[in-house]
Amino acid sequence: MNKRLVIIDGNSLMNRAFYALPDLMNKEGLHTNAIYGFTTMLFKIIDNYNPTHISVAFDLKAPTFRHKQYEDYKAGRKKMPDELRMQVEPLKELLDAFNIHRLEIEGFEADDIIGTVSQFAEKEGFEVFIVTGDKDAIQLASNNTKVLITKKGLSELEEYDYDEVLKKYELTPFQLIDLKGLMGDKSDNIPGVPGIGEKTGIKLLKEFNSIENLVQNIDKLKGSVKKKIEENIDLALMSKRLATIVRNIPVEINIDALKLEDCDEERIIKLFNKFGFNSLIGRISSNKNKENKIVNGKYISFKEIDRLIEEIKNKKYMILKTVSKEGELLDENIIYLFITLDGENIYYIKEKESILKLKEVLESTDIKKYGYKLKEDYISFRSYNIILKNMNFDIAIAEYLIDATSSSYSHDNIAAKYLGKKVVSKEELLGKGKNAKKYEDLDEYVLIDYFSNILNIIVNVKDKMEDKIREYNMEKLFYDVEIPLIEVLGYMEFEGFKVDIEKLEELKEEYTLLIANLEKDIYSLAGEEFNINSPKQLGVILFEKLNLPIIKKTKTGYSTNAEVLEKLKNEHPIIEKISEYRQIVKLKTTYVDGLLNIINRKSGRIHSSFNQTITTTGRISSTEPNLQNIPVRLEIGRNLRKVFISDEKHVLLDADYSQIELRVLAHICKDEDLIDAFLREEDIHTSTAAKVFDVDVKDVTSEMRNAAKAVNFGIIYGISDFGLSKNLNIPVKKAKEYIDNYFNKYPKVREYMDNVVDNAKKNGYVTTILNRRRYIPEINSKNFVIKNLGKRLAMNTPIQGSAADIIKIAMVNVFNKLNEKKLRSKLILQVHDELIIEAHESEVDIVKDILKTEMEKALQMSVPLKVDLSLGKSWYEAK
Repeated sequence: MNKRLVIIDGNSLMNRAFYALPDLMNKEGLHTNAIYGFTTMLFKIIDNYNPTHISVAFDLKAPTFRHKQYEDYKAGRKKMPDELRMQVEPLKELLDAFNIHRLEIEGFEADDIIGTVSQFAEKEGFEVFIVTGDKDAIQLASNNTKVLITKKGLSELEEYDYDEVLKKYELTPFQLIDLKGLMGDKSDNIPGVPGIGEKTGIKLLKEFNSIENLVQNIDKLKGSVKKKIEENIDLALMSKRLATIVRNIPVEINIDALKLEDCDEERIIKLFNKFGFNSLIGRISSNKNKENKIVNGKYISFKEIDRLIEEIKNKKYMILKTVSKEGELLDENIIYLFITLDGENIYYIKEKESILKLKEVLESTDIKKYGYKLKEDYISFRSYNIILKNMNFDIAIAEYLIDATSSSYSHDNIAAKYLGKKVVSKEELLGKGKNAKKYEDLDEYVLIDYFSNILNIIVNVKDKMEDKIREYNMEKLFYDVEIPLIEVLGYMEFEGFKVDIEKLEELKEEYTLLIANLEKDIYSLAGEEFNINSPKQLGVILFEKLNLPIIKKTKTGYSTNAEVLEKLKNEHPIIEKISEYRQIVKLKTTYVDGLLNIINRKSGRIHSSFNQTITTTGRISSTEPNLQNIPVRLEIGRNLRKVFISDEKHVLLDADYSQIELRVLAHICKDEDLIDAFLREEDIHTSTAAKVFDVDVKDVTSEMRNAAKAVNFGIIYGISDFGLSKNLNIPVKKAKEYIDNYFNKYPKVREYMDNVVDNAKKNGYVTTILNRRRYIPEINSKNFVIKNLGKRLAMNTPIQGSAADIIKIAMVNVFNKLNEKKLRSKLILQVHDELIIEAHESEVDIVKDILKTEMEKALQMSVPLKVDLSLGKSWYEAK
């Protein structure tokens, strides 16, 4: 193999990565985008250029010989941002773990180190590749040295050897130094000759070859060029010296020390975990062949099932995963069922009769089930009249609790993080977008390998994850709340919510007519027809034709977003019409048309997907449709709830926690006055208004109460005086007065807010009452806006997260109570602080009692939890 050396300009590549990539932070608040970009580039360079030797050169802080020659060298250059500076040492630590040689010499720049080492390596018979974002390095190009310049961020490299330089600049690499001596360089503050640009510089050097020769032949020059050179000879010569990369630094070079050795894999994995680079773990070269083995599955026929069942009964646990084809939720869609007991011997079943034979162990409460995204399996089995019981460990849920700020809880990320193992991701298997494949389209052996690996991962990460959950004191949250919740959410999803199709069709007609009338009104006010849904066309109408004040501009024109329209609402009657138009169009397209498209043909119900691992606060979210996001501020939006109805001989029982977040705040901060107000069952907003405005309770006006309500809820979210002033449309000074009065009357609230922010700064995370943990790296940011966001998150997360924990406990307890009493009533929906049960008419009283009791005793606190109950045939009536 040819001797091949790659030398990387460390500072240049870091700088390039820092500005090319969006800001990234790990859990400790360390910015990592430069490290990440550098590392991905490093992998790419090693893969593409296959070096035998490698080194990374870095600048040091100390002044170089150039600063001594010219005091203003690099003067005015922007100081390295703190967010980049903090990444330098961690990157060097990572390079050490890769066993990649580093070069740093005081008094010389990285360019000089690169120039010296590359020249030495050339003489030793090496093919040399220099990687940098600095075009000054092109002067080092030769027949044996290629300079690779980063372009388009980090995605492409532009290659320069001797011939390429000649072709592009019509100068030799060495003449580029003279060109810079004539032109100067603003970025390095090299003066050059004033008035000489690139075009003139190239022309002069093609004729005279070098600055020295140009000076000796100055008489041959004419006009202004002659004058410029004559007046700036010393400046030109000095600029050339400053631009010349030194290639003979007095340093001993041991070329063997630059050999690309095996990396310290364990140390790299630890660092990748620390930085949050789980997706890169599989890229470690020594890891690829060693770890990424395929675990093969073994087919189990119907006749062999009994032996497997006995083994499962003896072990009292099983690891499983179903694979389902696309289809209606209530259909029998399972293609394969994979089972293992040790992670190595993987069994798979294809036939329905074999799946049904396993019903006994699948429904057994004595046999623990471990898996990945167990809710999917629960739902798949329901169509076979199998209710998966004793779901005991789910690696996706576990990882969600361990790191709620992670971007993914996928099996491949979990494998990378805990096992340092690269496995095929779902996206790699199926692709994405409109060309994505389905499981049923794939070769049987591809699927077997893929899902066998998932089972192997479950077995090998379970103990590690359990250790972490214990370390974080989250056993109760995991085993008593999140794991039982899997069945509750799976049940709700499978049961669905009945929809009145006729009512939906009526709403469709009503909204279509409203939209048409609004279009006419808008066209009339605008004086012409245009595409209302086009921000560009709307911007022209509002800001050019109607001459409304421009609030905000974007790259493509005028902004017409909701915030802009809100500021313009008193400027012209067209604004109100546009806002109303947008709301109704969204209601029609997202909800009316959307619901009509997803009603299940068998059940006549919609089956929303409930997501347990999406929000960082612990709240449950829903999709297809998002029932938590139905706009209910306007009556026309609330009307949508008329569509959601109960089945025959059933009614909807709606139970809503009253002011749960304020009650959680009172409990956490232990403010006696706040606790006392709840214990006396006062109207908390009236009570707060009386304190903030220093009046008797009976003298509180509705305006005072509304202001106090805004303060109460604003405090929970760490609202600023500016934010409150916008919400209440009052001066900032007045808003500050309200907030100060609030904290004066409830001093323990201020104390709590201060303490939680301080603890978040120190620990890097906050916790809920049940120890749900959320990392807040933003709180230690040097950026004022990001830091303030971190403070607000620190204040709010323990409150909102604890409220989320409470509703989850209530859901589990209500669900279990309904099952225990063998009732026909069903828990079908959770929205924020609200539970909805489709109750059989004969069971309404008992269900009311269950709802109220289980929700109010979900968690013992210093203030009582209160629940408001309502009943109706539709969700609209029940609210």
